[in-house]
Amino acid sequence: MQPRFVIVPAVPIEQESFRAGARYYATTVPGGFDIYDNQEKIRLKPSYPVKEEAITHCERMNAEHSCVPETDAACLIPS
Repeated sequence: MQPRFVIVPAVPIEQESFRAGARYYATTVPGGFDIYDNQEKIRLKPSYPVKEEAITHCERMNAEHSCVPETDAACLIPS
């Protein structure tokens, strides 16, 4: 089964553009890494500049959402 949250490269950030003849060129910097929610089909914010940091947050989010309360007694919230 595919995990709910995965790491994807962030969209590069455009810093400036310049013209050479009839064409425009943009200089970009890497945007880092985003966490993508496979269930909701959206990129979550914030972006993480370092992949290791994104992996840590992604693993934590997958662990938090892996419980199924109907079948896993450890996931039940005490009342």
